[in-house]
Amino acid sequence: MVVYSFYIFDRHTECIYSRLWARQERPISLGGATARPISDSSAASNGVTPDIGPARARPARLSAQDDAKLIFGTIFSLRNMVRKLGGQDDSFISFRTGQYKLHYYETPTSIKFVMLTDTQTLNMRNVLHQIYVNLYVEFVVKNPLSPVEHPGGEGVANELFELALDQFITKVL
Repeated sequence: MVVYSFYIFDRHTECIYSRLWARQERPISLGGATARPISDSSAASNGVTPDIGPARARPARLSAQDDAKLIFGTIFSLRNMVRKLGGQDDSFISFRTGQYKLHYYETPTSIKFVMLTDTQTLNMRNVLHQIYVNLYVEFVVKNPLSPVEHPGGEGVANELFELALDQFITKVL
């Protein structure tokens, strides 16, 4: 089992904690009809000039803030779709793509825990619940120096939480 990343979102849709362990390399498509590169000699012989202007300016990786926004948008959309199709009693737990599996746990106070793992990983809902109960509540909620609200995405800045999370994830692996 490989854990790629872990996110915590507050009830105001702000990412208050994110951690990347392993990043999966994804090929970047330049767009167009073919993904095959065009060499200068074949382009000159065909009289076609390759147009890769916008693709060249695009960064190879998204920023951590953009990643968090995309993850939350995906969760928000899928959770709403599950509730509309299945009713209020059904809940969104996880989904899998060809590259990763996203695990989701939402607390009664609308704090959302998200973990991205490899596709072979079994359901991690219990693991996310344990992270909430044993780590987040103990090191963040019960900490008198930790803010109750996280305005403007002010994150969880607690070294004990980070160390305990690293140890917990290593132990689960």
